[in-house]
Amino acid sequence: MKHFIKLGTLVLFITLVAAASAWAQTSIIGKWKTIDDETNEPKSIVQIFEKDGKYYGKIVKLFRKPGEDPNPICDDCKDDDDRKNQPITGMEIIRDLEKGGDKYKDGTILDPKDGKIYDCKLWVEDGTLKVRGYIAFFYRTQTWHPVAE
Repeated sequence: MKHFIKLGTLVLFITLVAAASAWAQTSIIGKWKTIDDETNEPKSIVQIFEKDGKYYGKIVKLFRKPGEDPNPICDDCKDDDDRKNQPITGMEIIRDLEKGGDKYKDGTILDPKDGKIYDCKLWVEDGTLKVRGYIAFFYRTQTWHPVAE
């Protein structure tokens, strides 16, 4: 009888861990570390959240090197963009994503480095977040890593 109770507890534990892992691997909500494409070094932490049925992401931390402006602004953003000349830390760079199956799409992403806005699609793959910015058939996909809370 003791073996059945231990086995039942083990099965329950494994089921709960598997369920938690499955949810963690499909949700984009949370904090993600971005990686610079050129240097392969951490660039920022982006927090993704849901608001009114759509998904958004804002920069909550920048990793700056000595000598770099610790609080840069988006001076290259377009004049008609409400983020023009605003601090990059705290800036909403992902806007209006909608959930469609396993992907989040039909939104936009801003590259505050050059002020360009791209169509955007996000999905979780192997515990990482795939972030694709594109214009027509041209795209670039980055891999962002989860940040433990």
